[in-house]
Formats: sequence, C-alpha cells, structure tokens
Amino acid sequence: MRPGQRIGVREPADAVRDVLVLLVAVGLALTPLLPAYGTAAVLPALVGGVLLGAGVAVVGALRRWSALVVVAVLVGVYALAGGALAAPSTTIGGVLPTPATFVALARGAASTWKQVLTLQPPVGTAGTLLVAAFLLALVGTAAALSLTLRVRRAAVAAAAGLVPLLVLVGAVALGTRQPPVPPTVAGTLLAALLLTWAAWRTGSWRPRRLVATGVLAVVAATGGLLGGPLVVADQPRVVVRDEIVPPFDPRDYPSPLASFRRLVKLDETVLMTVDGLPQGARVRLATFDRYDGVVFNVAGDGSAQASGEFRRVGDRLDVAVRGESARVEVTVGALQGVWLPTVGQARSIDLGRVTGDLRYNDATGAAVLTSGVREGMTYTLDVVVPTVPDDETIGGAAPGPVVQPAPSGVPQAVVVAAADIARDAGTHVQVARAISTQLAEQGYFSHGLTDAGDHPSLAGHGAARLADLLAGEVTVGDGEQYAAAAALMIREMGLPARVVLGFDPGSGDDDEGDGEVVVPTDEDGAVEIRGRDVQAWVEVAFAGHGWVPFDVTPPRSRTPEQEQEETDTDPQPQVVQPPALPPDRVTPPDDDTEQPQAEDPAADDSGLATWLRIAAWTGIGLGGVLVLLSPLLVVVALKARRRRRRRRAADPVRRVAGGWDEVVDTARDMGGVPPAAATRRETARDWSATLAGRHPAVAARVEALARRADRAVFAAGTPDSSEVEAYWADVDATVGALRRTLPWRGRVRTRASLASLRRAARSQPRPPRTRAARPPATTQSQTRTTRRARRGER
Repeated sequence: MRPGQRIGVREPADAVRDVLVLLVAVGLALTPLLPAYGTAAVLPALVGGVLLGAGVAVVGALRRWSALVVVAVLVGVYALAGGALAAPSTTIGGVLPTPATFVALARGAASTWKQVLTLQPPVGTAGTLLVAAFLLALVGTAAALSLTLRVRRAAVAAAAGLVPLLVLVGAVALGTRQPPVPPTVAGTLLAALLLTWAAWRTGSWRPRRLVATGVLAVVAATGGLLGGPLVVADQPRVVVRDEIVPPFDPRDYPSPLASFRRLVKLDETVLMTVDGLPQGARVRLATFDRYDGVVFNVAGDGSAQASGEFRRVGDRLDVAVRGESARVEVTVGALQGVWLPTVGQARSIDLGRVTGDLRYNDATGAAVLTSGVREGMTYTLDVVVPTVPDDETIGGAAPGPVVQPAPSGVPQAVVVAAADIARDAGTHVQVARAISTQLAEQGYFSHGLTDAGDHPSLAGHGAARLADLLAGEVTVGDGEQYAAAAALMIREMGLPARVVLGFDPGSGDDDEGDGEVVVPTDEDGAVEIRGRDVQAWVEVAFAGHGWVPFDVTPPRSRTPEQEQEETDTDPQPQVVQPPALPPDRVTPPDDDTEQPQAEDPAADDSGLATWLRIAAWTGIGLGGVLVLLSPLLVVVALKARRRRRRRRAADPVRRVAGGWDEVVDTARDMGGVPPAAATRRETARDWSATLAGRHPAVAARVEALARRADRAVFAAGTPDSSEVEAYWADVDATVGALRRTLPWRGRVRTRASLASLRRAARSQPRPPRTRAARPPATTQSQTRTTRRARRGER
C-alpha cells in the first residue's frame, strides 16, 4: 500500500503485484512434491492447480462473489478438471470425465494422502495419486489470493503470506528425504519474500529501514542456510512416510544365503520359468551387505545409505543405470519364501492383485512379497539390464561413494589373504580382479553333498568356515563361501562390496567349466531355472560405473578329485627329496609395508580459500547471534545444571526433595510465591486452590507430589532408585503441565525468568572470609543437619 492511500482502496498494479508474489511463493512451496511423484508426472497437475486456483480467486474478487460461491466454483473446477489433471485413467481420452471420475475424485480427496505416504517415491500417476498434489496447488493458490484480494483490512490481508507456508508444510510431509530445494533454503527464501511483501502490504515498509532490514536478512539467511546444517549435522531428515508405515525390515527373516545348499539340493526341480530374459542376464533373489561373523544378511532397513530400504512402490520406478531394456514375465514354480526374483533394475513390477504386498529396494534391485510367493504365480517386470564395463573401461576409477554397514567378526585369515593376494595391484579395479581371479582359479568347487559323491565341504559362511576356506589345507567350497570371502576381502582393501544370491541360467549344466552351456527352455521357449542354477557372486561399486559384478566361484569341473587324477596321469621322474623341514607356522608381519596402495586422485583445493572465507563470515554471523542470545542461554544452562545436580544427588531422600524443589522453582518462575514458612502440603494446597478452577488435573498432580515428597523425607527407610526415578518422571510431567497453563509467550518468559535463581542466591549462606573464621567440624556437621531438616520442611 502506498503512503497516504486510503485503507481498502487497491490500485490494479498493487493487486497484480500481490498475485505475482503469492504465485511465486506457492510454486516454491510445492517443489518438494516433484521427487515424490516424479517431475514429469506431477508437473501438469501442479501447474494446472495453480492456474485454476488463481483464476477462480481473481474472477471471484472482480465479480465480488461471496465466499460460499467461491467454494462452490472451486468444487466444480475440481470435479471437471480433476479427471484430466489428477485421475486421467478414469476419463475418456484423458480429458472427458465419466461417472467413475467423480467417484474417484471424491474418494481420492480423503484416501490419496495415505497412499502417497505409503508408497516408495516416485509414486507415479496410478489411480488417484495425483489428487493430493492437485488439491494442494488448487486450494492453496485460491486461498492465498482470495484472502489478499478480498479482505479490506491490510493487516488481515497480509496473513495470506501464511498460506504458502502451510502449503510448504503439506508438501514436505508428502515429500522425500532429499527434495530438489532443501527445506532450509525454501524456508529462508519464503520467509524473506513473504515478510518483505507483508511489510509492504500493511504499509509498514520504510526506506530508511533498508539497512537494518538488510542486516537482519543477512543474519536470518546465515542462520537458516548455514546454521541449520551445522545443527542437524549428518542426521537424516525425519520423513512422515517412515512414521506411518515403517519400511519392511529384512532382519525379521532368515538370510536367504544361509539356504544356499537347500536350493542346491533341489537340483532338477524347476523353481521358476522366465520369459523374455535377455542373453547373459541373471536373476537376482537377494543382496547382502551386512556381516556379523555368523551370516551375511540383508541390511535394507535404512541403517546405511547403500543398503536402501524395502518400501511400497508406485506404478513407475526411476532407473539411473543404462543398459538393455526388456519386458520379463516370471512364473513361479517350486520357489518358496518372501523373496521375489527380479532382473536388473526394475522400471515397473506388475503383480496383479497382490501388488500391495510388494516391497522394493531400489538401491539393491531386490524385492520381497510380504504375503510370500506361491507356485503358479505370474508377474511382469519392465527392466533395464545394466551394461557391465570391463577393467579397461573402469581404469583408475575410485571406489563408489556409498556407505555400508560395518562388518563384525571378520576372521584374521581374511585380512591376511586380502593383503597377500592384492599385493601387486595398482588400481582399485585391479584389487578386486586379483582377489576374484585368485579364488576362482586356485580354489576347488564342491557342494559337499555326500549323496552326489562331492568332496567334503561344510555349508555356511561364518567366521570359522571362512577361516578354514582361506587358511585350511584345501580351499574348497561353493558360491556361498567364495562370494562371502571375496566380499569381505575386497572390503578390507577399502572397496564397497556386497554379495548377491541369484540364479545363472544353465550354469548348473556347465560341468566342464568351459562356459558353453545350453540354457534349458520349456515348449514356449521360456527359460527354466532349476535348483542347480543357484549362484552367488560379488558386486563392487566404482565411481561413475555403479555396481560391477565379479564371478569368484571356481568352475564345477575344478574339484580336488579331478586335480588329483590329472596329477596321477602325468608321472614325474623320481628324484631324491630333501629332508622335510619342521612345519613352523608363518606369522604375517604386523605392519605389511607392501600392501597395495591404489592411486587416489589428487584433492582439488582450488576453492579452499573461498570456502574458508565463507566459513569465517558465517562464524562471525553466528557469533553475533550467540552474543544476542547469550543471556537467555546462560539462564537456561544454569537451570539445567541446578536440575541435574538435584536429580543426581547421592542421597535418595535429597533427590526426592530436589524434585519438589524443581516444582517450587518452576512455580516461582511463573510468578507464584510460596507462602512464608509453609510446609510442602500447605504450599501445594495454596497453589491448588488457584489451579483447581481451570486446571484441576494439574492441581491434583502438585498435591500428590507434595505428599510423596513428605513421605520420602519423614518416613522410615530410604526410597529405592526405582521410586526416585518414578517420582522425577512425575515431576517432569507436572512441570510441563504447569507451563502449558500459560500462553506461549508466558512459557518463554518462564524459562528466561531469574526469580528462582535469585531466590537460590539469597538463600545460599556466605562462605567464611578466612581460614581462621571456619567453624569447627562439629559445628559444620550440625549446620548440615539443620539444612537437611529445613529442606525437608520446604
């Protein structure tokens, strides 16, 4: 509003400025919805909602419609345009609404919010999922513009700036952990924009305040943009979808890798049939990256970045990898359990009526079906099979920037073998290749099945089994042991690695180990996967290349018996053998200076000086803020210290009495003064008479605390620790209830009040001036006894 302009009279240019500012604010507030739905999927609904809401608000203001008419027009716009923008699958040609459209929009207005929160982003456009985004844009824009264009009082009209903030809260609640505009940036920009607009809208903007406003804006931006990250550090954002429907926790199920031999024993049993499987592609069952010394398990519980989470997903999934696209149809045979076979990275998974039971981990490409897979079930996947780069393409790439759960219980044999095998490696990919080649070419293969005449080989991949594999007399095992050992060895060398359990079609028929196999198919040409095709391999992450698979298991033809037969058929000339040396055990050195040191790229510190200057100015700004807040912080710290000393007193009786003192000091800070020379119960009754009218429950709590404190102080015996902790828990609840009887400003003043601290300072006895003035020990003991008695009477 311009100076001198009469309140209630708005010029067209001012109204246009209001509309533009609020449209920008609402648009910025809606940005957290882009990754939740997918930008291309939700953008038409957001833009359409903003434009339609603005149109209804502007026309209503020009035509001077009543609020009831505006609401009715909004409902009509939602019904007519909502089908094309929010529920296109229910319309004719994606535009014309049908009776099913109106029913879907009516139901979606109430149910879509939960659906969006319980699906893994991006949720896509299936059903009525877009209704939530469309309603936020439509209603938020219409409410903000209607308020500022229709209300005559400038102060009330400026309250329209709160509407974009409410829209931002709703969008953040539906959003993801990593929105396109960080919440600190969005909040700071919205605050700066809307506060400036509100000051201009109410006529309180003054040019002479420009410098002060600029300084305040710099301090606010510094605190919001730089102070926020410093406070939260590396803590992940709390996302509403995690609180409503917790992610699937794979730790509730046994590790599928531990069932490796059970799958092997199925041998010729058809576990599944896969139609459309690309040449050379494998089927993934589960991915493991957590080792505890006993078993490799799935860590997809959100505890590590690279582990991902198993969550519900929408009809479309974002795929960041490049490779061959395929449409795969899987028919389940004898396979059992909750683990759902997948191929590559899925773009969509169609399970029909049981799609709601699907939980997918986009970080590992694994999936589970909480209701379990069953024989005869058929589902379809649209997938991308990543292209596998060779060692030359990877070159000197650094390890992938991923975070994995730290392993525990790793045997020392893994550490020693990893350093010895990768001794001559120069790059990271050479380290992984050396370890995988050593195991595949120097180890022996055996499932340990006595019925099949296999060489003895224990199942499992615990610490003892892996130590026997790497340091025993014969290195023998199957994919379970070799993959687990290789993953741990590669991780010991500083590379992120994980184990994958799946199926390599036809690998169980490669008895000669030459890689030439005939993949079994059914009469329709679909690939039949049997129990003997089960395999485990290792994936290693490289920067710029993602997860690269490595085969670490020896060929089936390389067995200890086969090696012995080849040795016997090639007789050697007889020579005189030297005397045998005593079998001394070789102990590896503690400091192996010849361990491979992969060449890391040189750090680029060209911008270090700039960042140091930014950090310095940020520190100055934060220091100014701390100086302004220091009196309040000191008061709060002193009260916290006093409370901690009371609660941690050595004497249980003093701890209980200290709890009552905490209630008294809180009441004193709130303006209440305990009656002079009154006991606890008298003080409680006096305060309860004041509180009983409007807060009877709080009054009852105060009286109960007084009685319990008297009983602890004067009764025989000493209260145990559980009674003291229970008393303090009630003290905390009562203190909170007392503070809630005040408005928020009163609560702030209570926390900053010095009343209880001044009282404590006046009641504290003065220390003696000199050593000669110190009273004798007997008098000191009597004084302490008197003080305890006085505390007991408070």
